[in-house]
Amino acid sequence: MLQAYTAIIKQDDGAWIGWIEEVPGVNCQEATREALLASLRVTLAEALEFNCAEARDAAGKGYEELSITI
Repeated sequence: MLQAYTAIIKQDDGAWIGWIEEVPGVNCQEATREALLASLRVTLAEALEFNCAEARDAAGKGYEELSITI
């Protein structure tokens, strides 16, 4: 299932910087806009994977996974 996230990006002193609005800690800096967007995608995927693993580890055994829509 594809999910959409919001990238906040800007050019600052010749570099491109950006953040993923919905996920704290996901931010990148690159030389070009295209490189920034690619880097944000990779970093977001890694952060989500890490967060999932961390949650499952914290839950231990016998947990249930549910989809929550807001």
